[in-house]
Amino acid sequence: MSKQHHPGNERIKRDYFAFLKEAKGHSESTVDAAASAIASYESFTEWADFRSYSPELAAQFKKSVLERAHPVTAEPLSRSTAYTTFGFVKRFIQWLSMQPGYRSKIKYSDSEYLNSSSSDARIATARRVLIGPEMSEILAIVRAMPVATDVDKRNRAVIAFTALTGARDAAIRTFKLRHYDEERRCIFQDAREVATKLAKSFTTFIFPVDKTLYEIFVDWVKFLRNVRDWGDDDPLFPATKSHQEADFCFGTGRLERRHWANARPIRDIFRRACKKSGLQYFNPHSFRSTLTRYGMSICQTPEEFKAWSQNFGHEHVMTTLSSYGTVSERRQGEILEKLGESKSDPKLEAAIRTLIDAARS
Repeated sequence: MSKQHHPGNERIKRDYFAFLKEAKGHSESTVDAAASAIASYESFTEWADFRSYSPELAAQFKKSVLERAHPVTAEPLSRSTAYTTFGFVKRFIQWLSMQPGYRSKIKYSDSEYLNSSSSDARIATARRVLIGPEMSEILAIVRAMPVATDVDKRNRAVIAFTALTGARDAAIRTFKLRHYDEERRCIFQDAREVATKLAKSFTTFIFPVDKTLYEIFVDWVKFLRNVRDWGDDDPLFPATKSHQEADFCFGTGRLERRHWANARPIRDIFRRACKKSGLQYFNPHSFRSTLTRYGMSICQTPEEFKAWSQNFGHEHVMTTLSSYGTVSERRQGEILEKLGESKSDPKLEAAIRTLIDAARS
């Protein structure tokens, strides 16, 4: 009979996962990712005792991961996936090397054999260029969306709201109506109730973009409060309610007073809306790039762009610029072409002539 687990391993893994969650403060998703990586290592060793770890075994495990095929595409796993897997297993081995019963078997330094090669690490950690849509494309997307049902109205408001705030999809699904202050035109990203990054609370004011987007969002809030009579504790963007039609088929045209369980439905809304408008898929996060580029074009002073950056929840302007301030290739070409057409600097021309004359004399 094949062995699918090792009792000692199960006990120490339980302790490690508790350490990650309670001592290190990691989220459930991070703990799950660590568990998946460690399970991959266990499967490779055929559930051998963790005490059998060695540099030789680490090298063999890395080779097996790099040769493994993706279960869907059948292509080799990406360097990024492999890098992440090795990292989770490495940190587990480091922790094991300090635990009673394992200290004498595993050296802390032996965990270094789980490092990716330098080239693979560079590939895995290279910053991906995130180019969002142009503001005109966002307007084209929302204008192509239907508004026949409550769900249609919600979907359009979700995209408009993302363009107005740059909020992450995890936060969008957890906002309540009371988090929006209509008088101040801002949304309070309260980490006690909203799934913000790094559990950070901050206020986001509506970005000064096209008024059409703002009207779509405000009309949605008024619809929930005045027509549906929803209150402060109800979700700003509620989940879809499935209901049985007369022909016993299930329809999805109504809303339910609950939040989405995860952000996948929001990404699906963006995917369908982009397809309907004839554009490529732009995910919710890419709108932060759109807003950053827009801010770079209209902000006139450092103070103005600092305020723009803080609206994302960033403490440092460089975080905004390095993460979302990439200039598109088309715009890059336009800027350089314009610079090439500018008039020559008279002082520079005079300096060049002086150098030429000196060389001739």
